[in-house]
Amino acid sequence: MRPIETRYARSGDVRIAYQVVGQGAFDLVFVPGFISNLDLHWEDEGYSRLLKRLSAFSRLILFDKRGTGLSDRVDANHLPSLETRMDDVRAVMDAAGSGRAALLGASEGAPMAMLFAATYPERTRALVLYGGYAHFHRWVMPPERLDAFIATTETAWGTGATLPHFAPGRVEDSHFATWWSRFERLSASPTAAAALARMNAGIDVRGILSAISAPTLLIHRRNDARVDPDASRFLARKIPNARLVEIPGRDHPVWTGDVDRVADLIEEFLTGEPAVADSERVLAALLVTRIYDTARLGDRMWSERSQRFQDIWRLLVGRHGGRPAGTHGELMISRFDGPARAIRCAAALREAAQEIGVASAQGVHVGEIEMRGPPVGLTARVAIQLAAHAGRGDILASRLVSDLATGSGLHFIDGGRIALDELDEPLALVLATSEQHLEPACRSKPRPAEPATLTARESEVVSLIADGKSNAAIAAELNLSEHTVKRHVANILLKLDLPSRAAAAAFSARNPGPHGP
Repeated sequence: MRPIETRYARSGDVRIAYQVVGQGAFDLVFVPGFISNLDLHWEDEGYSRLLKRLSAFSRLILFDKRGTGLSDRVDANHLPSLETRMDDVRAVMDAAGSGRAALLGASEGAPMAMLFAATYPERTRALVLYGGYAHFHRWVMPPERLDAFIATTETAWGTGATLPHFAPGRVEDSHFATWWSRFERLSASPTAAAALARMNAGIDVRGILSAISAPTLLIHRRNDARVDPDASRFLARKIPNARLVEIPGRDHPVWTGDVDRVADLIEEFLTGEPAVADSERVLAALLVTRIYDTARLGDRMWSERSQRFQDIWRLLVGRHGGRPAGTHGELMISRFDGPARAIRCAAALREAAQEIGVASAQGVHVGEIEMRGPPVGLTARVAIQLAAHAGRGDILASRLVSDLATGSGLHFIDGGRIALDELDEPLALVLATSEQHLEPACRSKPRPAEPATLTARESEVVSLIADGKSNAAIAAELNLSEHTVKRHVANILLKLDLPSRAAAAAFSARNPGPHGP
């Protein structure tokens, strides 16, 4: 992707850095949170994914608020009011030639977006508020916690010390933690960060909420680590005709977690159409292999064994029809066209680890990933978390893996359930076992498949397929996005081992159930 040009708008005596990307039918101004850096955003896979999704259907206008990123700093002794900072949005819109725009306010950017919508209703097309709030001390942190946070910025800024306050689920992700440390340093100095925190502490826009007339969508993660979800519930009650959608997760930044789900909600709200399925994504099985030292080997011996295992890993992945997809420390990620190949490869890697003298733990999950580049997003994060939860020698997989491995001869036992931040429901697990004489406690359903193989939602979808309805019609009837319906259809065909929608319709006719015809 070619570099995005950065320009500057004048707001009073302050220069505000901004970028414009995309050629959509309407303008969308993204008002960022606590800190930002226009250039650095594109280096994080989650942030760049979000910006690419938004700019695919809009003319996206990005900017660094005064005091952070590429914009001018503020006088720490004379902090600007929220009204002054809000007018930076107007200045950027004027400089970008935007007369009227939708606003996306994230975190601390949400109050600024709300104030703009109340002040300039004629220039506000719609309002999307992610993880927002109307009063800092009530819903973000009380004064004593703020003092402790500012002390942290003054003593440990630039080391990533603030990461647990914003994204506790990414603390163990060394790649992201390294990026976050750079994000701190390149977005603000310690003095500037403390000034930003003090500015945000004065936020209170409760008095202007009833004056907002623009259509408003609120998005908040149910276990948000930074902003109390009650903040958006309050906004939903006070902003006329606002709609609130709560999604799973605890990591606060809008570019973490299930970015595609957030982008889908925004796109459907602003365009009136469900998000179009991304043709660059495919269904795949991901295997994450983790090795570790339990024998307290010396550094040199451990390094030698680790390198030897990685060489064998690449060889075995290729032999089982997969592709190595990247390494993160002692984590090795590989992708396969089907879950059975991934499980068989995992079993071979388990034996190889034992022979070398290292411990292994492996996780397998099935989901959509990008066709190109290393696996990122929700599917990869779930597979990594399964590998982290797996015990020594275990191959821990999601139940969907065993469902899709029907007829493969593989055996699974029940692995319980695990709650993951980004999923609506606890994830059902299985353990792959090579003990063929054991009757599996969680055997995949025999063929031909029975209707109970499908979830209630999938049964509804297959019944509507039998009625001859298109994906768009099904999406409208079930109040889903068309992209979600396509995922359901793909899962139905895989679970029932059927070649087409027509075959699924015939299956539904033969097997009427509670959701059937």
